[in-house]
Amino acid sequence: MERSLWGHLPLLTRSNSKESVEYILQALWRTRKTGLDAADRDIVRDMLQLENDSDIDPLLACLRMLIRRFVYKNVSEVDIHKLFPTEVLPELQRLLTLLLQKFQLEWRDDLLKDQVTLPRLKAMTWDMANQDAESVDPVAVINLKLQNDAQSHSGELDVKFQLAQDTLETMLRSMYSIRDQLSNMMRPQPGIYPKKPMWCSL
Repeated sequence: MERSLWGHLPLLTRSNSKESVEYILQALWRTRKTGLDAADRDIVRDMLQLENDSDIDPLLACLRMLIRRFVYKNVSEVDIHKLFPTEVLPELQRLLTLLLQKFQLEWRDDLLKDQVTLPRLKAMTWDMANQDAESVDPVAVINLKLQNDAQSHSGELDVKFQLAQDTLETMLRSMYSIRDQLSNMMRPQPGIYPKKPMWCSL
């Protein structure tokens, strides 16, 4: 399947300029999450003088595959030629290599922005309370204040949850187990006595 896709790359030679191919690559990257809309597809079809989607879809699939390999694998300049099989025309390889290099830094920056940013803990408080009016068993009420640094959803977030005694005991046992494992990993070699980490006093 992949090998047959490369056979559609020569359709790019129907474009009347390098700028047309550049537009197609930029449009594919811009719509990497949503896919091309009808307006973009019409523009690409006109640029390449294609009549229907049966011609354009395999070409776009091939170009998307090429872009993903180039950006996500962070291919170096000297290795770009390895992206193309031997059947791809040399002039097409040169054109696509030139354009991929042109957008490499921009697309890598976009890729970093796309990555999920997990909220960080700013503060934690806790209190004891009864689970409900009929229950005499207390629960630990944990309040977390989280800072979300993602550009699209920046700001603080408050999270509140309860832990019953058995759940809290299980969690604490797990934490002590993790502490012990970390302590064993950091155990000094014979003759070396580093300062004991503060968290070992927990």
